[in-house]
Amino acid sequence: MSTELRIPKIGVSMTEATLSEWLVADGATVDAGTPVYAIEMDKSTNEIEAPVGGVLKIVGEVGETYEIGALIGRID
Repeated sequence: MSTELRIPKIGVSMTEATLSEWLVADGATVDAGTPVYAIEMDKSTNEIEAPVGGVLKIVGEVGETYEIGALIGRID
């Protein structure tokens, strides 16, 4: 079963974030809790961890700005 990776809402006033970096390559195996990507918003950067283990499938592009909840990847 696939787990979707979406842009999380971290701050109360946050409406969008920029995908600043993928910390793991497309097709790599990740463990739950491994930092997978980083987002920038309001002059801060946050690393987001994998919620589950599996193989990463990247959809989102680095440097693009996404609304909260936008799909940027999957873990199969």
